[in-house]
Amino acid sequence: MPKSKRSTIVSLTKTDKKGREGKEKLMEDIHECVDKYDYLYLYSVKDMRNTYLKEIRHDFKDSRFFFGKNRVMAKALGTSAEEEYKEGLSAIAKDLNSEVGLLFTNKTPEEVKNYFDEFVRPDYARSGAIATETITIPEGPVKRGVDPMPHNMEPLLRQLGMPTVLKNGIVTLLVPYTVCMEGETLSSNQAHLLKLFYHQLAEFRVDLISCYHNGQVHSFEE
Repeated sequence: MPKSKRSTIVSLTKTDKKGREGKEKLMEDIHECVDKYDYLYLYSVKDMRNTYLKEIRHDFKDSRFFFGKNRVMAKALGTSAEEEYKEGLSAIAKDLNSEVGLLFTNKTPEEVKNYFDEFVRPDYARSGAIATETITIPEGPVKRGVDPMPHNMEPLLRQLGMPTVLKNGIVTLLVPYTVCMEGETLSSNQAHLLKLFYHQLAEFRVDLISCYHNGQVHSFEE
């Protein structure tokens, strides 16, 4: 087994007592997990949704997930060979940036990869996302799915930019309306309309980046 570097002194950034205690607790938790679990995975999440994360946590009840506070987690692992808690962990720490997290588990790389390859869930795109297809609503009575759009939704549709009117209590589109074009960045109004019309253009999924085991780091992106 790689040598332990528990004696390494790690300095925390100056902060108030409550913040410092929170950082220290997070670092202690990570050190405990490094000692307890056989594998450490670095992962990224596309289109973060707490509902799906809860489902994943349930399926990994015997494991630990950490997400957020990347700088503190990197400090806990050690950002250099001299500071790393155990040999090789700095290779994981250097990639702790943006929307990534840590998974500590005893499950093998094959088990974890197979699970996340299958765990893909469709969802509604948020503003700022890139549209994956062009969505156009035809002229005439407005429907979502197979059902007519409720008449009380007409003011909201107009507010979101659609040229609609009520004709005999039926929400009617005066001309064809393109909600979004493939490849464009979605505005908040476009994201709202896509949800109202049940168009799920996003996918929640977890991508594995690398795995640490016995001092060695394996990349899943090769």
